Formats: sequence, structure tokens, C-alpha cells
Amino acid sequence: MSIRQFQAQRMHAPRDFQCIENNPICVEIGAGKGKHALLFSEQHPELKLIAIERTREKYIAMQKQHQLEGQTNLTPIHADALPWVVHALYPNQVQQFFILYPNPEPHNPAQRWLNMPFFEFLLSRLSPNGSITLASNIPEYIAEAEQQLKDVWKLPYEKQTIASDSARTHFEIKYLERGELCQQLIIAKPEHYQTRFDKVGPRQGKSVENLSEPSDAN
Repeated sequence: MSIRQFQAQRMHAPRDFQCIENNPICVEIGAGKGKHALLFSEQHPELKLIAIERTREKYIAMQKQHQLEGQTNLTPIHADALPWVVHALYPNQVQQFFILYPNPEPHNPAQRWLNMPFFEFLLSRLSPNGSITLASNIPEYIAEAEQQLKDVWKLPYEKQTIASDSARTHFEIKYLERGELCQQLIIAKPEHYQTRFDKVGPRQGKSVENLSEPSDAN
């Protein structure tokens, strides 16, 4: 399966977009109500986590729980992940990405993460020796992602079976209670791995008219 090049210049900035500094961070995409984000930020106070959620109701639930718990190293973001990543993140900035139980897109396989041109841009934001954790309860989804890692992205990874008592997300709890097999791929970015976006800096809210030329990374 060939992957066309991602058109970053077509991505409009999310509403109320704010730039971030070029410091090492972790990013969770599709954070839901924030169960994993809150747990991770509590367990790793030395790491800064940005948790992105597109659905307003889930984002508000995460925000409220965050206000109660008060982790200073967690920043919830209400946005669609693709334009936010394009406009906010710097090359090699992200230490870890988490994509836990994404929509399997049964009727639109081109929208699965490792089938999208956007995945190359995501890899450009990942730091050398950084990792992407992709979890799913659908064996076919994991198997397809493995094949894409081998054939298209040429990336090393480790496949793990998620323990039956794991409770990182509400979906994970539900699937494991039903006795479903939950698996994850820990995808690594080698030191000298290259993408076509390694020198493309964040768009930082620029209008689409100003995006004909890629900006340099700061």
C-alpha cells in the first residue's frame, strides 16, 4: 500500500489556537475523558504531557477532573489532532506519542493512523529514540499496522499483550472485562530515521495563504 505525501499546508489552525514552546513533551492523541493522561502525568511528574481530545463533552470531563487533581505537568487541549500537531509541534520535539484505542475506521481504512499520509508528519515530530504507543482491541487493526511498519515505514516495534488488569482508559477497562484481547505496538524511531518534514517547523496559526513554502524549524 503506497502512501501519498501529506499536504501540511492545507491544515487550518484549530479554533483558539495557541503556540507552545519548543521543549520536550509527550502527547496523547484522542485522550477521551483523560483517564490515561491523568494517571501518566501523576506517575511521571518529570514529564510534560499534552492530551488532545476532539469531542467537546469528553474534553470538558477531562478538564474538570484535571482541575480536581491539579497535575501541573498536564495540559488538556480541545482540538482535532491533525491540525493541532501541524501548527503546534516542532521537529523531534515529542518524546512519546500515545494513541490508545483509536477509531478502527471499519468503512474507511485509509483513515487508520498508519495508513494516513499524516503519519509521516507525526514521525517527524517524534524525537530520535522516541516512541509511539498504539493500542487496540482489534487483532486485524494491529496486524495491519504491523505490516505497514514493515512495508511502508520501515520502523522497529515491539508487540505486547496488555495485561488483563490494566486500566489505562475507560475503553481498555471495558474491553478487558469482556475478555477481549488487547494489544499494543511500541513503535521506535531510530536515531538517523528521516522524513520529508524534518526541516518543516510548526505552522503556528499561519493562514493557509502563507503556507506555500515550508518554514524552517527553530
